Amino acid sequence: MSLRLRAVLIDDEVLARVALRQALASHVDVDVVGECGNVQEATQAIAALSPDLVFLDIQMPGGDGFSLLREDRAAESLPMVVFTTAFAEHALEAFDANAIDYVLKPIDQARFDQAMDRVKKHWRGLQSDHGRLSVDGNHRYARRISVQAAEKSMVIPVADIDWIRADDNYVRIHVGGNTYLHRETLRHLCESLDPNHFLRIHRSIVVNMDRIREVHTMFQGHAEVVLHDGTRLDLSRRFRQAARLALGLR
Repeated sequence: MSLRLRAVLIDDEVLARVALRQALASHVDVDVVGECGNVQEATQAIAALSPDLVFLDIQMPGGDGFSLLREDRAAESLPMVVFTTAFAEHALEAFDANAIDYVLKPIDQARFDQAMDRVKKHWRGLQSDHGRLSVDGNHRYARRISVQAAEKSMVIPVADIDWIRADDNYVRIHVGGNTYLHRETLRHLCESLDPNHFLRIHRSIVVNMDRIREVHTMFQGHAEVVLHDGTRLDLSRRFRQAARLALGLR
């Protein structure tokens, strides 16, 4: 996997975004792929661009940075976040929200570089998890994945996975009644899973199609997937058409 980072700048002040670009100029391994001036634009940009990193202001039109963070974390793993703000009193809340760092405006280059060191260290850790995915030489999709369980590493055949749920910058992998917490975002892990066998049924859930026993349409447009062991999972409206096609449903 590439160590280049794709970043989105989220701040309602144009000059603040200019300052961020200037601070990033010396970090040639970071590509700015988008800029946003409010929470609504930011939500759409994160969904459309799938950035690895966002620089996030706190006070913006249409809601604050924390509301954006809560909304996206509830749905799926958010990219790495560095808060950039003029208000020092929100620092504790930012770290409670699992931000990588918290940089005060006006931006000091040395302090900004320190934050970027933290970002890149965290990013390398995420990328090294990809290195533990065992991929067949004739295929681009993982056949095995190594996860930490207590004091040992477990090698799990991908075909044995029942389903996966996002949990911030981790995923919970469910295998035969056992659950393993793995340091990887769902978005990145999905890149290594064969779409002929694994299906996204919710922004935070991926399921092994071989484990699906039934699909139920419920009241008020809701639907759910029932696995072979009786596990019931939400099938969101957004992914319903793709599920129909993948599963051959009418």
